Amino acid sequence: MLAASGTKSGDLAAIAYTAGPGLIGALLTGAALARGLAYGWGIPAIAVHHLEGHLLAPLLEEDPPPFPHVALLASGGHTLLMEVEGVGRYRLLGETRDDAAGEAFDKSAKLLGLAYPGGPALAVLAEQGQPGRFTFPRPMLDRLGLEFSFSGLKTAVALAVRAQPLNDQLRADIARAVQDAIVEVLVVKSMRALAQLHLGALVVSGGVGANRELRARLEACAAKLGARVFFPRLEFCTDNAAMIAIAGLLRFKHGASRDLAITARARWPLEELAPVDAVV
Repeated sequence: MLAASGTKSGDLAAIAYTAGPGLIGALLTGAALARGLAYGWGIPAIAVHHLEGHLLAPLLEEDPPPFPHVALLASGGHTLLMEVEGVGRYRLLGETRDDAAGEAFDKSAKLLGLAYPGGPALAVLAEQGQPGRFTFPRPMLDRLGLEFSFSGLKTAVALAVRAQPLNDQLRADIARAVQDAIVEVLVVKSMRALAQLHLGALVVSGGVGANRELRARLEACAAKLGARVFFPRLEFCTDNAAMIAIAGLLRFKHGASRDLAITARARWPLEELAPVDAVV
């Protein structure tokens, strides 16, 4: 990687690595490598929260979002809405009670015979689907809160798939209905959060944020509220090193810990993070 980018180890000021949340074995492997390199090169290693990386990914763009804003993080493992007042200043507004939006995409795609990860393939198939052929539930959409639930959607898709022999058009119609249901729930809850907090900016991150239908619907609905939507570029929606680097850079500049401890946490609430001006 260093050779490909024309960079030498002596050019580096620090190493940022994902410290959690996630599978502890994988986290320890990455953390140990990062700490080992940092020790050998005599530079700090900065432990980064994976979800903070997603939340800050839009800061990599030329037109970054302002603070404060609402953030929708939708991926295979997480679906949540956050109030973001600044780097390290996060307040959870609502999250999924069961399956994440990306998980609902992937499991529905598997039921339709699509390869994993199925979310992108399902979105492509949905473009050939007829709207209204199937109508799947919009869990918790009729409730006033900002929480999500997608397990019922997965069950409804399974019943539809088993109800009749599938052909190419039926598969596309089911894919369209799945996407419509997930997108509607995410859009309605996001607009509700903007209205409740009286904020004019929405950040969308995570793998599901690459869905083109979701992007179009969010921008159209936000415009009606006089708000703007900020997305990272497509390659920075899914897990990537750049988002960990920007999060690590911001914490490094504000004095993040530089000891030799290896940090890895399977569970790590975002609210436990210190603001960047209070990092020690």
